[in-house]
Amino acid sequence: MSTQQVPAAQPNPMQIFNTAQGFQRAFALKAAVDLDLFTSIAKGSTTAIEISKACGASERGVRILCDVLVVMEFLTKSGNQYALTTDSAFFLDSRSPAYMGRAFKFLMHPTQLSRFEQLGNAVRNGGSCDDGNLAPNDAIWMDFANGMAPMMVPATQAIAGILFEALNSRPSAKILDIAASHGLFGITVAQRLPKAHIYALDWANVLQVAQENAARQGLSDRYHLLPGSAFDVEYGTDYDAILITNLLHHFEPADNEKILKKAHAALNPGGQVIILEFVPNDDRVSPPGAAMFSLTMLGNTPQGDAYTLSEYAAMCRNAGFETPRQIALTPTPQSLVVARKAF
Repeated sequence: MSTQQVPAAQPNPMQIFNTAQGFQRAFALKAAVDLDLFTSIAKGSTTAIEISKACGASERGVRILCDVLVVMEFLTKSGNQYALTTDSAFFLDSRSPAYMGRAFKFLMHPTQLSRFEQLGNAVRNGGSCDDGNLAPNDAIWMDFANGMAPMMVPATQAIAGILFEALNSRPSAKILDIAASHGLFGITVAQRLPKAHIYALDWANVLQVAQENAARQGLSDRYHLLPGSAFDVEYGTDYDAILITNLLHHFEPADNEKILKKAHAALNPGGQVIILEFVPNDDRVSPPGAAMFSLTMLGNTPQGDAYTLSEYAAMCRNAGFETPRQIALTPTPQSLVVARKAF
């Protein structure tokens, strides 16, 4: 009885080709955002000639860009009519509260792009060859604060839910928001806990954005500023919870433990530290979004990384916290790591 052999798969260069040209997709989406193309379609311009007039661009250029966006699944096409997908309508129409177009100023900042053009040097060096935009009051964090807030909504709601459950029965609460950025984390908590006071720590220039956002929500009397570095500023004491959002991935574990030890000392017994991060599995290759973030840190920071839950557990225990738990924020690539100070 003969055994039929399954032919070996033929070598296929397409993954290499598509990856090498991946930058074109990023710049195609950015071009559409720069032209406010998605908003034009949402307002009723649906053919290439109509969209070109609305965007002030050539018909040929718009036709090619729109067809590419169909291939990329940001638009649909029927005959010569283009339409938004559900995601594009929600996140890329500039009239939407969830508009993410401003995030491109940070995500595709020239400084970050130039670092990745020289990624081989970062691999040889073990990290970026500059300060990774970690100097005081670097303007790039203004771009982050002004553009990235819509991406953080699932995390802000999850954090506010955790603290509502833990602190709602108390007459008041004191929350420290480290790396406050746009302020949305603390602001959302303050909205859920009407008697909570938020202390926002970040660079002075960035805190201007957070302060303005808090004022727009009528929270100025409960929103307090702590300008400076998380390593240097005195946190104060008697906090019921401390938020550390999108910060620890910039540093090596020893530096993270310094921040966590300061947080532990500033918390009341039973208080929680809530860390927002990209947390890959122990295999460091799954899930994809969290695993890939380590490359972002390799290219953009001298010593940062995407740390696993076991690595965060070690940092937390070394800082005096109980073993943390992880809360995945599906469908985003981020997780919360929540640890408690013992009573």
